[in-house]
Amino acid sequence: MNPLRPAILAAAGSERVKRTLTTSPVTAPLVRRFVPGETRSELVAAARELLASGRAVSVDFLGEYTTDRAQADAAVAEYLALINDLAALDTAAVPAGAAPLEVSVKLSALGQWLGPDGPAIATENLRVLCTKAAEAGVWVTVDAEDHTTTASTLAAIRRVRPDFAWLGTVIQAYLYRSVDDCRDLAAAGARVRLCKGAYQEPDTVAHQHRADVDSAYLRCLDVLMQSSARPLVASHDPALIAAATDLAARAGRGPGELEYQMLYGIRTDEQTRLAGRGEFVRVYVPYGNQWYGYLMRRLAERPANLGFFLRALTTPARA
Repeated sequence: MNPLRPAILAAAGSERVKRTLTTSPVTAPLVRRFVPGETRSELVAAARELLASGRAVSVDFLGEYTTDRAQADAAVAEYLALINDLAALDTAAVPAGAAPLEVSVKLSALGQWLGPDGPAIATENLRVLCTKAAEAGVWVTVDAEDHTTTASTLAAIRRVRPDFAWLGTVIQAYLYRSVDDCRDLAAAGARVRLCKGAYQEPDTVAHQHRADVDSAYLRCLDVLMQSSARPLVASHDPALIAAATDLAARAGRGPGELEYQMLYGIRTDEQTRLAGRGEFVRVYVPYGNQWYGYLMRRLAERPANLGFFLRALTTPARA
């Protein structure tokens, strides 16, 4: 793993670092590389461009760890409006295989942390969003958060998914429990977005070394490929993408029977390469004013992202 990752993740909670990023003109291009904007109109413009290129989208309205009911209600209202706006977009260029439009939601943004009733509130809000999404032809995937929320999040998905078979689940491979979680979801034929993991977790619950995380990822992916589940390969790692392609071929899965998912602004050339060979590619596109924690986690995931950030800080702004 990136040896600077703990320091970068610690910076995610630093108001001083956040002020530097938000006030320095040289970092604006960095932020826009990963987050197309704070408003829905900016997001829709970015999504329209991706769809026209033949790539599907999964949109995340940034926000998490909500402890205020009004904020949770506002997040639900924003997602409902977002679903309406997405449903109006032209998706003709995206290949068949899955819904080209999707929203990604964090249950902590929907009220999961609102005291003892929080999990029930978040579950009901998830059901509201899924009902609206079904009407609009949009899919929903529930994002993973830190390990303390995993059990509650999976419980909510188990309650809602029987009514919405396309409801997706994110599994973070670095957690020790994830292979078993993949087996459970595979048995249910679920859509599973498999990522390495973006949070700083203790060694009591998660692998700490890159080789161990990669091995866990491949074990989880093999479970999904050998089942009726729909694997969503969320990785920018060339070795894992190649391994996923090989596992898919061995499992008899053709283009459209799995997804390759990547983040907005990262390895765009690889996104277009995969889409060009007929694979179903979905780009995870975040927006909103709570972009700071998201950006810090992206920098922590890959040394190349950090290098881009440092170059932005040292390059003079141009008129």
